[in-house]
Amino acid sequence: MIWNLLSAQPEIALFASLAIGYFIGSFKLGPIQLGGVCGTLIVALILGQSGARISPELKNIAFALFIFALGFTGGPQFFANIGRGWRYGALSIVEIVVVVALVLGAVVILKLDAGTAAGLLAGGATESAVVGTASEAINRLGLPAAETARLQANIVTAYSVSYLFGLVTIVLFVSQFAPLILRVNLRDEAERLWRKLGGDGALAAGQTPAAPPLSGRELRVTTGAGQSIGELEKRFGDNISVQRVQRDRAIIKAQPGVILKAGDCVMVGGRREALIEAIPMIGEEVFGGGVSDVFVERVDVMLTRSAVHGLTLAQVRARAAPADAHGVFVAAVTRLDSTIPALASTQVQRGDVLTLVGNKEDVARGAAKLGYVIRTTQKTDFVFLGLGVLLGIAIGRLSAHVGGIDLTLGTGGGCLLAGLLFGWIRSRYPLIGSLPSAAAQILKDFGLCTFIAAVGLSAGADALRLIREFGIALPVAGVVITLGPALASLVVGRWLLKLEVPMLLGAIAGQQCSTPAISALVGVTGNATPVIGYTITYALSNVLLPLLGPVVVGLASKLG
Repeated sequence: MIWNLLSAQPEIALFASLAIGYFIGSFKLGPIQLGGVCGTLIVALILGQSGARISPELKNIAFALFIFALGFTGGPQFFANIGRGWRYGALSIVEIVVVVALVLGAVVILKLDAGTAAGLLAGGATESAVVGTASEAINRLGLPAAETARLQANIVTAYSVSYLFGLVTIVLFVSQFAPLILRVNLRDEAERLWRKLGGDGALAAGQTPAAPPLSGRELRVTTGAGQSIGELEKRFGDNISVQRVQRDRAIIKAQPGVILKAGDCVMVGGRREALIEAIPMIGEEVFGGGVSDVFVERVDVMLTRSAVHGLTLAQVRARAAPADAHGVFVAAVTRLDSTIPALASTQVQRGDVLTLVGNKEDVARGAAKLGYVIRTTQKTDFVFLGLGVLLGIAIGRLSAHVGGIDLTLGTGGGCLLAGLLFGWIRSRYPLIGSLPSAAAQILKDFGLCTFIAAVGLSAGADALRLIREFGIALPVAGVVITLGPALASLVVGRWLLKLEVPMLLGAIAGQQCSTPAISALVGVTGNATPVIGYTITYALSNVLLPLLGPVVVGLASKLG
């Protein structure tokens, strides 16, 4: 009865796959969590036994929206990391070369077809988008419909099996095995690096500082009498800012030339360590002095100025004119939806989102010098979105004949490149192309999982056959394809490129596009230093790996 219902109304099978799949994917076993995509695929493979099928048009639309949004959100960081941060970017090249070599080796040894090879690539590299680009490539081989369906079914089956084992492998490798191989205490290394970058201590998992790094104090001037506000702020490296002065019940504008007098009440804000040092040299802390009603603005700013690209936060402040930097503090740096430490030695890149804190005038001035304020909006520019997808489809129709292999990007590859371009345009010209982060996330999550569910439903009947045919060979191949690039990058990154261990391991998690791996790694290190390396390789691999789908399909077809 239920089987007949699913077959008659496949939309029920689709949403059941999403709901049950995400429910299964939410469970954690230690640091391991399948996630919604893999959970959806497993459920779809089971429900696919009913004969429920989703129309190819819906599947293609869902994947086009997903891959465009993926490129759009990663565009600014992708272009920012080309030529800069090359030591980390080199690890993405290592990933691509090694993973393709291992997949082709598996094709020869196990005599895999093109679909199974592409599924191993997607699962071993833990990059779900490869399923879509490879499926499109299979569709263009000109094979009979039954053979095309069989090969596409093999993609998702091989992906589901190898992904499970690849995910476990990369999580355990970066968080447990790699530190043993390098003979380092990962937590101690992360704390040392945190201090080196300008941090003041490491945090355990789930901890937040009880004393925030940015704070304010209400003081009555005693020892600081006779100093000007400008001199006082300069004395502490502009890490404090006098926000308001009250003298004899009158409010005085806190300008650099104002001379403080004994008995003045001042509101001083800034970095906590500088503030603690400054208090004895200004006066005594009081409450109710008449200046405590000062409010600060907290504004997110997209960094677009090329002049500060690649500089550390300390260098950005040092090179800014005193009037521009006055009273502006960076509370957080967000890159590719990941928060990286806002420390003095943290390098910023075009496309980063800087959270500025200060009074309204100071923050507005600082934002204008760095980029543009990200306005809270729920509106999507559908003109921009529609044109981007259309351009992607047009690019996807282009083809090239290389070494006897016809290479075509397809809708997936074309929309990915168009998304990169349109995301970069948005970062340079912020008045056009609004795609709020929440909307982009919906497009990515719903688009990918709808596509995965549709493919899984159509592949259900062939899944058991492929598992019976190769048995344990698929899980073993998945582990090898995951472990090979990770080991190669560990050797190249540590002994050739001389990268710091926490950031190197974060970069290995990023080249694998593995969010569970970076989450487990941050939990072990106790701070966010691995995220600095993760964001660079994640931005590059998230673009390069999906483009390998058609390449592997073409090469595997020739070898087979």
